[in-house]
Amino acid sequence: MVSQGSSPSLLEALSSDFLACKICLEQLRMPKTLPCLHTYCQDCLAQLAEGGRVRCPECRETVPVPGAGVAAFKTNFFVNGLLDLVKARTCGDLRADRPSCALCPLVGGASAGGPATARCLDCADDLCQACADGHRRTRQTHAHRVVDLVGYRAGWYDEEARERQAAQCPQHPGEPLRFLCQPCGQLLCRECRLDPHLDHPCLPLAEAVRARRPGLEQLLAGVDANLAGLEATREAEKAALARVKEQAARVGSQVDEAAEAILRALLAQKHEVLGQLRAHVEAVEEAARERLAKLEGQEQVARAAATFARRVLSLGREAEILSLEGAIAQRLQQLQDGPWSPGPASCPLPRLTLHPGIRDKNCHLLSLSFEKQEGQDGDEEQAGAQGEDGTQSQGEEDGASQERQDGGQTPPEDRAQTPQEDEPAHTPRGDRAQTPQEGGRARIERGSGQPTKKKRSRGRHKLASREPSPALGPQLEGSGLLPRPVFVCSFPTRMPGDPCAPRITGLCAFGPQEILVADEQNGRLKRFSLKGDYRGQVPVPEGQFPCSVAALRDAVAFSTNARLYLISHDGKVRWRRAVSHTQSSHAVAALPSRDRVAVTVGSHVEVYNEEGSLATRFIPGGKAQRGQRALVFLATSPQGHFVVSDWQQKSVVVCDGLGRVAGECQGPGLQGCQPGSVAVDKDGFIFLTLRGVNQVVILDPKGSYLSEFMSAYHGLEKPRVISVVDGRYLVVSLSNGTIRVFRIRSADS
Repeated sequence: MVSQGSSPSLLEALSSDFLACKICLEQLRMPKTLPCLHTYCQDCLAQLAEGGRVRCPECRETVPVPGAGVAAFKTNFFVNGLLDLVKARTCGDLRADRPSCALCPLVGGASAGGPATARCLDCADDLCQACADGHRRTRQTHAHRVVDLVGYRAGWYDEEARERQAAQCPQHPGEPLRFLCQPCGQLLCRECRLDPHLDHPCLPLAEAVRARRPGLEQLLAGVDANLAGLEATREAEKAALARVKEQAARVGSQVDEAAEAILRALLAQKHEVLGQLRAHVEAVEEAARERLAKLEGQEQVARAAATFARRVLSLGREAEILSLEGAIAQRLQQLQDGPWSPGPASCPLPRLTLHPGIRDKNCHLLSLSFEKQEGQDGDEEQAGAQGEDGTQSQGEEDGASQERQDGGQTPPEDRAQTPQEDEPAHTPRGDRAQTPQEGGRARIERGSGQPTKKKRSRGRHKLASREPSPALGPQLEGSGLLPRPVFVCSFPTRMPGDPCAPRITGLCAFGPQEILVADEQNGRLKRFSLKGDYRGQVPVPEGQFPCSVAALRDAVAFSTNARLYLISHDGKVRWRRAVSHTQSSHAVAALPSRDRVAVTVGSHVEVYNEEGSLATRFIPGGKAQRGQRALVFLATSPQGHFVVSDWQQKSVVVCDGLGRVAGECQGPGLQGCQPGSVAVDKDGFIFLTLRGVNQVVILDPKGSYLSEFMSAYHGLEKPRVISVVDGRYLVVSLSNGTIRVFRIRSADS
């Protein structure tokens, strides 16, 4: 492309695709120029003409076809002249396709032409050596420029030939165009000048060009100025698009942060409300136990007195009855007049009051507004007035809930409360979506159940949501979107013949509704159903004490000391491999295909196939993490990811089979504990034991902390290892050797 303000060279015009038709992609033939200045072959334009109009294939401008057809479009003599220059270059190899002399046939007949060796640039004829010499000696042609034919066809004389080139009249072949008819605006040869244009004022071409060039150059300068403006506008448009994309990325991050903040606040409210509920139930139970004990005592006393009186009346003699009548009457009167409770004590019933907009399909917890880029300064001033964090105030949470009555007043401390203000939950200021201080940007707004209504500065408009309500992701089962545990059963693992109390160090699924338990203390692999039925053992080699265990399709893999074993269900050893001695235990897990087994070795994860060959070996996070990790527990997800507990960095890492980290959980979510055993359900949720606080927490499929899943409230006492069975049962082993089974109740179940 020729730069603006510079003149294109002849070489550039001849060597580019300027002489090619953009329709047929061949060299232009009978070139015709449209009013938009795009040139095409006459035949190609005839094929495009439809309904008396033709649409330019390049600029899409539609122009009318002249009444005489496409042949009446202006002939592009400029292109014709350039085509004449390139014809010699398209004649093939010079030595294999040498032209003959153009003058010899005129003198000696058609058979007398010799091979051409020169070319006259003025006559545009190829000449043999003899004619070239004679051409230089005649009176009429001695001033003509005769050049070597090889150099001419190589392009050495293009500029000089272009200067001497004359456009030919289309009506009178062989006659060059010499004049411009001013009234008609047509180019004329001498023959055209003598006939229809004889009385018209005409100018020689050179004089006409001198007269008209300044006007064309002035117009060209104006177009160049427009081009500069267009280029500046184009760059500004690109910059604006880049700003929009950059801002959209920031807003996307803010949406994620705001949604996570809302989720954390909602889950915090869930725990608070459930805590209030548990405290209320415990207080009511305690008061009820005291009242029941008192009532039972009163009942026993009354029942004993009544029984004694009946016996006296039934079995006593008259004298006996009369002797006891006073005492019996006094006692029965005391019991009859005692402080009896006519009915059960009033127990406040807990009721949950929800924010009225939570279930409203038009509830928008997050929304977007858009600002035009005009008036950017005014927008920035208004945005600056919103505060340093750029967030419009949504009101502070007052925590008030409407009181519902059902036969009596419910004490405030016994009610479940939900926020009734603009923001859905207490959200730290740093967790709110930030409004960047520049025009043309999307702004996050946090609202209540009603669509947000705010005054906009000039040029702003609200974007209507296409969805009935914003999607908050798969993380709100606390009010219906996160998995929650449902207790199934609990059973001991110590069996008759066990010399010691069991120490469960490994768990895995072993067929439908069945688990395999690694009891390291007794050196046994025990089989149990999810209901606690004991189903025997998988024999292990003598003297081996399984630590971690995984079930493949028809075999069992387990680690012990510094070895990895693969055995059949009947206990036959298929292979064993020595692993690192640098750690006391190695976690194993079967891959989803159940044809390979993974084992943690220091900072590595090694994967072996069923034949015992090492299939792959990687470090979560790559070689830069060599020696920086200590992988203790391991699990695999149905999506093919590996989940490992790293005790050196106190984190849970999610990575693929190449060690590329998809996510990592560390910090407050682990509550200062070493991450324990991990397991993954069918939806990809990760369950992690925190033994120090007697909890199992739940992470999302990328390892981000979501919520507490189970605690001591669910009977957890120092949870050791966990496993997911059939994708929907969580099995937890406790330090005392007890197994507790929970069904994972998902949002859609």
